[in-house]
Amino acid sequence: MEPRPVSLSRTTLTELMIPSYANFGGKIHGGILLSLMDKVAYACASRHAGTYCVTVSVDGVNFLQPVEVGDLVSLHASVNFVGRTSLDVGIRAVSENVRTGLQKHTNTSYFTMVAKDDAHEPTLVPPLLLENREDARRFLEAVKRRELKENYRHAFDNEKNRIALDDELNRLRDYRCVVGW
Repeated sequence: MEPRPVSLSRTTLTELMIPSYANFGGKIHGGILLSLMDKVAYACASRHAGTYCVTVSVDGVNFLQPVEVGDLVSLHASVNFVGRTSLDVGIRAVSENVRTGLQKHTNTSYFTMVAKDDAHEPTLVPPLLLENREDARRFLEAVKRRELKENYRHAFDNEKNRIALDDELNRLRDYRCVVGW
């Protein structure tokens, strides 16, 4: 399989934020933004893989700034890492007030996608051609993010298995909850 450059799959999706996307506070629903991020992640990953891709996980969903009705939201996506069948897509969300020109970085997220063949089975993806130092930095960050995520998953699973409920109930006094039994 020939490597495909990062630039081949770079994708930007821009959408106007309309009133029906707003919550009762007049800000855009986080779910609307997540849906748009999922779309751009699919487009980016599928361009690289040359096949259908599905979302398997999302990391780093922190809404840093509110998005307003009337803003243009641009989602800039690139493939940062590829495994055998998976791809990590980095997405940077920027909202723009078209009247003032003010742009705000509202979110950075990382979507892990898996390429699927016609039988809906995971399929091999092309290697990623890193075209510059920035591409290499993002690839290495993705490797580190994957390592940390795996370490966390193992540590949390071990801790879950060690919780002795009766021994730990007294810890709940420090939190805003009431044991009702």
